[in-house]
Amino acid sequence: MEDTRARALSLFEEAYRRQMQGALDEALSLYTRSIETYPTAEAYTFRGWTYSFLGDYDQAIEECLRAIEVDPSYGNPYNDIGAYLIEKGQWNEAIGWLQRATRAQRYESYCFPYYNLGRVFERKRDYARAQQAYLAALEANPHYAPARAALRRLHAMWN
Repeated sequence: MEDTRARALSLFEEAYRRQMQGALDEALSLYTRSIETYPTAEAYTFRGWTYSFLGDYDQAIEECLRAIEVDPSYGNPYNDIGAYLIEKGQWNEAIGWLQRATRAQRYESYCFPYYNLGRVFERKRDYARAQQAYLAALEANPHYAPARAALRRLHAMWN
């Protein structure tokens, strides 16, 4: 079992490298092989991310739903679904997914869903909630530049 997990992780890491190099078809193939070897929420989520690079947000969402089935505590797919819905112009539908990401047990970058919530609320002209979300993003990661820039933009509108 440990050998199987190690092989899947190796395939996942190579898939990620290929994805970052822009070799998206190769990355998809490697993520698929990783999943076939040992399915993980990470591999499904990152395969979804690769589909999003190709503009296939529906398939990206499907991959994230599979990730959630494998590990509902993993926060990335919730945020990613929210982000893909934003890309599709489905702002209201994104809110619940992003909120779930902020409550996920296992997530290293809570700044992302808070920032994305801020984007949604700003788009809806709910500036007070947008500000709260951007502040929460900065509380999660004080160095997250997009949240800091969004706050400056909000404050400039108010002045």
